Amino acid sequence: MSEADEFIDLRSDTVTTPSDAMRDAARDADVGDDVYRDDPTVNELERRAADALGMAAALYVPSGTMGNQIAVKVHTEPGQELVLERESHLYRWELAGASELSGLQTRPIDAGSRCVPTPETVERELVTEDLHRPGTGLFSLENTHNYRGGTAVPKDRLDAAAAVAHDAGVPVHLDGARVFNAAVALDVPTPELVEAVDSVNVCLSKGLGAPVGSILAGSEAFIEEARRVRKLFGGGMRQAGMIAAPGLLALENVDRLADDHANAERLAAGLDELTGIDAPEPDTNIVVAHTDEAGIEAAALVDACADAGVGAVEFDTHTTRFTTHLDVDGDDVAVAIDRISEVVDRLLAEA
Repeated sequence: MSEADEFIDLRSDTVTTPSDAMRDAARDADVGDDVYRDDPTVNELERRAADALGMAAALYVPSGTMGNQIAVKVHTEPGQELVLERESHLYRWELAGASELSGLQTRPIDAGSRCVPTPETVERELVTEDLHRPGTGLFSLENTHNYRGGTAVPKDRLDAAAAVAHDAGVPVHLDGARVFNAAVALDVPTPELVEAVDSVNVCLSKGLGAPVGSILAGSEAFIEEARRVRKLFGGGMRQAGMIAAPGLLALENVDRLADDHANAERLAAGLDELTGIDAPEPDTNIVVAHTDEAGIEAAALVDACADAGVGAVEFDTHTTRFTTHLDVDGDDVAVAIDRISEVVDRLLAEA
């Protein structure tokens, strides 16, 4: 395939490939048995990640879903209720793990474009245990909010919602898979952005470019219990330094997330100019294109884009997601816009 015909993969920032430096780091990593806490590279990654998040301790886990589910398990008791936003990743894309793994009833509430429920909504929706209802054991938030277009949720909204939960004695978990994107977009230090929550999960394998792994962070006591639950869930790893070493380099990629955001803005602007396409300006690196007006279903657009050499994913019947990342530069964005333009023209002509 010639350079001009190369596939531009905008399906997700999870498709990033490790750099040569990351591959070298994996090869040369000092390793030990992490279950025995003997892997020096994993230990260093956990220390540095905790510092980057302003948390007392951190745990390296294989995936963001596992990190979220460990947090849910640690914070709650079976038979309690998990309250979370109805379009959150934890509710929408984690296979009902909270009920399957932790024995919880999940109750979604709609925060709309705010992404975080108002304090009044939180106060109304939290439940005290009684003869008829389970008590709320955990309140979960998300930043950035994936399904709502990578929205960077302002600190004051997070803080206000978390404060109400804490006043009710309910812990707060943040699915911060892309929380570094939020911090960069909002120009707020990450520790300040997450200071109101009890635990946070952040992915190293998205915009930061590591090949695998996420970080779960919280208090020392929380992480001690999380380590035990990680083992329960099959996440105990041995010589994991080989995959943790690229994670150390990934933590150095936070500042460059601004490049992905700028490329996303260019992509959205280009798509928004196409006939029948509504692509709002993104907060971070996720672009959502609405094709209701064009009468083009997302499934058809995704398939046609793939044939044209651009990767995308279907989000809803008429909503398609495009995600920029470190393997995509400004030239790629320009080419992608041209290809998508041709696709849209063809689909409109066939309609």
